[in-house]
Amino acid sequence: MIVLQLLRNDVKPLQLDDKLYTAQTLMDDYKVSHVPVFDGELYAGLLSEGDVLDAPDDDAPISVAQDKLVRAFVSAEKHVFEAINAIHNYNVSMLPVLDADEHYMGYLYPLDLVKMMGGMLSSKVPGAVLVLEMNQNDYHLSQIAQIVEGNDGKILAFYITSKPNSAILELTLRINRTDLTAIIQTFQRYEYNIKASYHESEYAVDMKARFENFIKYLNM
Repeated sequence: MIVLQLLRNDVKPLQLDDKLYTAQTLMDDYKVSHVPVFDGELYAGLLSEGDVLDAPDDDAPISVAQDKLVRAFVSAEKHVFEAINAIHNYNVSMLPVLDADEHYMGYLYPLDLVKMMGGMLSSKVPGAVLVLEMNQNDYHLSQIAQIVEGNDGKILAFYITSKPNSAILELTLRINRTDLTAIIQTFQRYEYNIKASYHESEYAVDMKARFENFIKYLNM
């Protein structure tokens, strides 16, 4: 999915000669803590609510805070993953979307990206989550998929995280099985390090059923 498919354009950009209180009003109206600012047709950056509050006079033009503007934006044809990365790196409440000439097209709202990611991760499909930790040289997705599918499972989604200056990575799998016991046992036989698992085992289901029957017996 590209950025253009999640575009909002209800927030109009401000100019450097607009007043700071105008920016604050816009933030309040749209429940954001940043607004895009332009110098004519050229993108100047995002003005933050903190910069407005720090200014001694909110009747001053935005240009008094020009050196504090954050040059955060994403191009319209980029994939949404790049937008997510930019929002994370700049820690902004909205992300301007620009065309190839840096003309304003609209913006991305983080909540829209969260909803989109929920769909991409198949959150509506029943399943469970398994987290593996391994050395980068030991990462072989084909083998991992074979283990899951060999236990009648399917990988619905996965993502990789790694720490800076480390050869260790974490692989998070979302699998279409609510009980991962057999899959976990197979991974352990292949000497994979299971960092975490979030599922409901047959043992837990059985214990829950026994407990519910016991409560029913007490209420008789």
